[in-house]
Amino acid sequence: MTEATEPKPARVVPVVPVLNAANALTALRLVLVPVFGASVVLSGMSHAGWRMAACLIFAVASVTDLVDGWIARRFGLITSVGKVADPIADKALTGAALVLLSWYDQLPWWVTALILVRELGITGLRFWVIRHGVIAASRGGKAKTALQILAIAWYLWPMPAALATVGPWIMAAAVVVTVLTGFDYIAQALRLRRPN
Repeated sequence: MTEATEPKPARVVPVVPVLNAANALTALRLVLVPVFGASVVLSGMSHAGWRMAACLIFAVASVTDLVDGWIARRFGLITSVGKVADPIADKALTGAALVLLSWYDQLPWWVTALILVRELGITGLRFWVIRHGVIAASRGGKAKTALQILAIAWYLWPMPAALATVGPWIMAAAVVVTVLTGFDYIAQALRLRRPN
């Protein structure tokens, strides 16, 4: 005769509030995009004070991208809103910076177009395969982001002439890594979509 066993209690999935620290930082980044853009416009890429302000705003906004992801993972604050808003905030910040740099003849338009097409294309790929799996950020993707941030900051800051020549080399490295990681993400997406 077997003893009756009690049914196992149903697993309780915690509800993560939309208003949390990670999403607040993402919202701050979105708010900083027009502030950053206004600073660049006021600088005309010729006024040193406004250029420094724009660079510092860009740096603060970029740091929020690192911190919000860490907070979301560390404290289990991942939400559907955050998953959508975070990449939008990233692309808005980087896109605004690249377009403004090209507008003020600091960066060739083809560089801006190439990076933006890659970024929007990979974002679209992620949504295309979302039912089959997640394309996680690779080390190459993280290196790409770091290089883009460094290159943009280098262009924004009023560097002495000798140091200003380093900026295009950093951007060239960012472009190479951007393209290579783009092909890698395409390969990952095709593998996820391949029928078993």
